[in-house]
Amino acid sequence: MKTVVITGGATGIGLAIAECFLSNRWQVMITSRNIDRLTQVIEELSKRYGDDLIDCFQADVSNEADVIGLQKKTNERFGKADVIVNNAGIAVWKHVHEMEVNDWDKIFNTNVRGSFLVSKAFLPEMMEAHRGAIVHISSVSGLCGDYGMTAYNASKAAIVNMTRSMALSYGKYGIRVNCVAPGPTNTSMFPQELKKVFSKNSPLERIVEPDEVAKAVFFMATDVSSAITGETIPVTAGFEISTGQPKMID
Repeated sequence: MKTVVITGGATGIGLAIAECFLSNRWQVMITSRNIDRLTQVIEELSKRYGDDLIDCFQADVSNEADVIGLQKKTNERFGKADVIVNNAGIAVWKHVHEMEVNDWDKIFNTNVRGSFLVSKAFLPEMMEAHRGAIVHISSVSGLCGDYGMTAYNASKAAIVNMTRSMALSYGKYGIRVNCVAPGPTNTSMFPQELKKVFSKNSPLERIVEPDEVAKAVFFMATDVSSAITGETIPVTAGFEISTGQPKMID
């Protein structure tokens, strides 16, 4: 039985990813900083999928000691991890001249440093096993710019190039490193009053559902995508493909 570690796995896209792997009978370790939310989610998922498949660890992925604890807990509970999904992330909407240095650091510490620390902790055992997959979660905001989101844009763009570099470094160990870049996604955090506005930018005339991102992550994590590494797969409902030119004809 295979094991996946999913950071930020207690809510939104991370939770959808966890459920996708669980439904395919993987052992799943999820993390969150919020212990109350973790406890609630583990109880719900255990009832649905069985407590033999799911466990959790409270961790701030930007804290090295927490990440080392996560790696040890995973090994003790499930054995060596086969797949890592670096999903934990935060955003701040502020212009550069208005942003506190602490805000910038928080975003990069979680989004970039967190992905680095978790990868660093689990890579040695993957290298020893000569197999494994890492899937980073970037964003359409790592491929394009957003108004008033410079720090988030920069952090998610860093993940895209981190993916390429890691794929080059670890391919010789049989480890694939890829990235999924979701567009606006219909989680509880998404402002529902803006769905119609965002949907106008999609040729499908909608935003993305969390399970659609989860399915792409699962694809990138399994041998079905065995020849894919170093790539970023947008899951955006076509959100970013237009130049922005208005419709000239029907």
